[in-house]
Amino acid sequence: MIAGSSGSFHFKKGTHLMESITLYFREGPSDKVYQASISPKDDGYHVYFAYGRRGSTLSTGSKTQTPVEYPIAKDIYDKLVREKMAKGYKPGTDAAPTTRPDSPNKHTGIQCQLLNPINEQQLDQFLLNPDYWMQEKLDGRRLLIKKDGDQITGINRLGFPTAVPEEIARNAAKYPRSFLIDGEAVGDTFHSFDLLTIGPEDMRFLAFSVRYLRMRDMLNSFDHPHIREVRVFFPAQTAGWFQQFKSEGKEGVVFKHKDAPYTPGRPNSGGDQLKYKFHETASFIVTKVNDKRSVSLILFEGDKVRPAGNVTIPPNHEVPAPGAVVECRYLYAFKESGSIYQPVYLGSRTDIRAAECITAQLKYKTEAAD
Repeated sequence: MIAGSSGSFHFKKGTHLMESITLYFREGPSDKVYQASISPKDDGYHVYFAYGRRGSTLSTGSKTQTPVEYPIAKDIYDKLVREKMAKGYKPGTDAAPTTRPDSPNKHTGIQCQLLNPINEQQLDQFLLNPDYWMQEKLDGRRLLIKKDGDQITGINRLGFPTAVPEEIARNAAKYPRSFLIDGEAVGDTFHSFDLLTIGPEDMRFLAFSVRYLRMRDMLNSFDHPHIREVRVFFPAQTAGWFQQFKSEGKEGVVFKHKDAPYTPGRPNSGGDQLKYKFHETASFIVTKVNDKRSVSLILFEGDKVRPAGNVTIPPNHEVPAPGAVVECRYLYAFKESGSIYQPVYLGSRTDIRAAECITAQLKYKTEAAD
């Protein structure tokens, strides 16, 4: 593959010249990336795109539902690039492309483990418990990486194939054996916190302590600057590191029982692996686009729909359409109205179902005692 002077990449397939380009938009606080590419598929070609904030895990899609002839793909690609450049995007050469799944709508059969939260009153029983190890909770996008031979597949929290940033995929491909590893993607860095399989061995039924130490040994055996181990802290260390993470404004922490297996899905309550967030966040459904880059939010409460207030969309984000699932940070929610106070828009969440957007997520304002 040869980089073109305009930020495009070109390579041959038969007699056709294939292309991809990375475009940037920077204005005030806005710093966005848009990627477009033509890729061969079966007997035709697809036009793919990826977009998002610089440094974030990009959302991906395709402008062609089925493979098309090269001239058609080239017309679609050129029009897409022209439209973006007319909006102020400019070519660049300092971002890696994103690998895209071949079958994004086909479930992989792999489901990640989801954790229930704990409250402040429950903290001491985990901070001081010798059976629980603590890890930092990253503020990224959940991602499982599967390496099967030379094939690298990303899997989202719902179990569907998803894009893997190219730098992460290249690092993962360096390991000589197959594996399945769980973690969080933050920009072009994968933060690995659990090992599910390695070679022919299924690790999910083993204790977390065994899985973690095997993961550490695995990561120590090859070079991977874009894959980082999420360190564990033992009971003698947890209180100090907990306070440091909190003072640094980190997302939160996770407590994992050292003997716990990896269990897909989320328990109805409790569990052997639990999370504690320093900031309140929740997922909402956009119901309406308002003036001045604001959208209205709703949540489900049983079979009822409850309003959850409005949130302003920052200039470095696309305004989400009605029906989209989005994530917001907030201080607390009002019990009477259900609206969230001091909301901050974090981004869209294509890996969260609308059915998960429920009022049970919310932390309500503490009422003063009489």
